[in-house]
Amino acid sequence: MRVGLVLSGGGVRGVSHVGVIKALEEHNIIPTHITGSSAGAIVGALYAYGYNYKEILRFFETIQIFDIKKYALGKPGFIDAEKFYPEFKSYLKEDSFNALHKLLTITATDILNGNLKTFSSGELIKPILASAAIPGVFAPVKIKNSYYVDGGTLNNFPIESLKPGCNIIIGSYANWVDAITIKELKHSHHVVERALKLRALKDDYSKFKGCDLMILPKALSKFGTFDKKYLNTIFNIGYNATKEALSKSDLITIEHSLKS
Repeated sequence: MRVGLVLSGGGVRGVSHVGVIKALEEHNIIPTHITGSSAGAIVGALYAYGYNYKEILRFFETIQIFDIKKYALGKPGFIDAEKFYPEFKSYLKEDSFNALHKLLTITATDILNGNLKTFSSGELIKPILASAAIPGVFAPVKIKNSYYVDGGTLNNFPIESLKPGCNIIIGSYANWVDAITIKELKHSHHVVERALKLRALKDDYSKFKGCDLMILPKALSKFGTFDKKYLNTIFNIGYNATKEALSKSDLITIEHSLKS
């Protein structure tokens, strides 16, 4: 049985995907194919490499995003995404898609020609860094002859990579947008972030019906892209939302389907 897992972007909200993985495995649902963008690419890569949910959560707890040593010098961005390579290499010791135990695809946006690029072979870490390089915050990542930024710029929910070969597709979405008041837009970056989330949700919403099980924790909407102090809360939201979605699923239950 080929089980696909789609992991959206969402910054720190993507830690909810780790909770999703924990809940799925508790029901003996083990994805065989993973596709992800941005934060989803990070979680997906670590999971496909063989790390369990505790180890993936620990990765997010220890990585320092706003580190003065990682500021971009002579590059178009505040933070140099490529300077995170050592942290990723300490986890992904073999920097290759060939080292993965699950089939993985990662999306990134070619900022020069405006095309979406899907990575599924070759070096692993740079495509991850590129997929998570939020425009305006992180400098583009050079891969071969071009430069790449956040995969969510063009496709924040890349379900297309799973449709040809998976019997069951599970979606985890960390970018829901609820209505807010003007008082919640305290700074210009809040306006920019909300505008990007609105655009992504508009593009992604129609894809949700392509999933056999969709995890859509709307409670995540109150957390910002870099609200790292809420990691455990975000993790638990993903975990509980998955348990609830499984309990309401009209499937014969995925768990029983996998055992048949």
